Amino acid sequence: MFHSNRWRLLYRCGRLRASFSSHWYQMLLKPRGSGKPIADSSSELSLLRPKRSLGHEEMVRLLEASVVHADGALVAISKPPGFPVAGKPGELTLQSVLPDLTQKLGLPQDIQVIKASGKESSGLVLLSGCPSTTQRLQDFYARCRRTKCPPATYCAITTRIPVASEGEIRTCLKEIRVEDFDLVMPVASPSRGSLQRKEVKKTLTRYKVLDSHEGCALLQLQPLTVFRNQLLVHLTLLLSPALGDHVYSSRVGTVLGEPFLLPAETTLPRIQVLEDSLLKKLHLQQQQVHRLLLHLHLHQLLLPAAGSSSSSTVLTAPPPPFFLQTLSLLGLVLPQDKNKQ
Repeated sequence: MFHSNRWRLLYRCGRLRASFSSHWYQMLLKPRGSGKPIADSSSELSLLRPKRSLGHEEMVRLLEASVVHADGALVAISKPPGFPVAGKPGELTLQSVLPDLTQKLGLPQDIQVIKASGKESSGLVLLSGCPSTTQRLQDFYARCRRTKCPPATYCAITTRIPVASEGEIRTCLKEIRVEDFDLVMPVASPSRGSLQRKEVKKTLTRYKVLDSHEGCALLQLQPLTVFRNQLLVHLTLLLSPALGDHVYSSRVGTVLGEPFLLPAETTLPRIQVLEDSLLKKLHLQQQQVHRLLLHLHLHQLLLPAAGSSSSSTVLTAPPPPFFLQTLSLLGLVLPQDKNKQ
C-alpha cells in the first residue's frame, strides 16, 4: 500500500510524467548543494555524459521521480544510462539504492529486479515485491521465449543504415577475456560440446529500421534470447554500430567509405570514431566523443494482462532527453511523432 496521495496520483497515471523528460540531465548539471544548473548546459551538449556522477541520495531522488508504472507491489522505473543494476560492494548500483528507494515508495524491502536494461543503456527496470507476482512474471517471460514472442523492445540510434530494412540477426556468442577486457565474441561454427557446456549460446534478435536519414538510422530491436551485450554485438554484425558504443563499434572499419568487419578477437575496445559529417550534425568534436552516451533504450516490455494467461499489455518508457535531442539533430523521427505531423 502506498502511503502518499502524490504517489497514488502518479501511479494511477501509469506512465512517465512529462516533468521527468529533462529531470535526469538537469540533476546531473547541478553542482552538489546548488539548485541551479552549471553554465555548461547548452542544448548541443545535452547528449553527452555530464562530467560528474550522481551521489546515492541524488540517485534515489531521481529514481523516485522516474516511476512509469505501479500496480500494487509491481513497479517499473526508467533508469538513466550508465547506471548498473548490480556491481561490487561499495559501488553505486540499483541494488545498493533499493533499500532507500523502496522505503520512499512504500514497497516491500525484499523487492526483486525482474527485467532491466543493461548498465550503459537507458530504459525500463521492472521490480516486484510480491512472490506470487514474481512467479507469474517469470512464467510469462518463459512462455514468451518458448513461443518466440519478444517480451522486450529496444530503440537504438545507429551510425549507419542496415542494408536490409528489417530482418533477424542469428549468431552464437561467447564471453572471453582479452587483455583487460571481458568481451562478447561471435562464434561462426561452435562445437556441439561448447553449446552443451553453455560456453557458447545461440542468440537471435529481430530488427526493423523505423527511420533513416543521411547515413544514420533509428532501429527497433527485439531480442528473443538474453546474452550480455547481445544487441551491441548484433548491431556490429549489421555493420551499423550503436551511437555511443565505445566497446564494440571498433569492430566495424571502413575503406573508401564502405564498412567491413574487423576480426573480433584482435579488435580491442576504443572510443567510437565518428565521421566528420556526423560530428557536425551533433555539434561535437571527436575529443568530446568519449562522453557520448550510448543510444540504446529499453523502450517497451510486455506484461501479462490481469486475469489472463494468454493476453498481454505493453509497458512503455519514453526515450530520455539526450536520445530525443540526438533524433532531432539527425533528422530522425519516432513513429508516433510521425503520426502527429
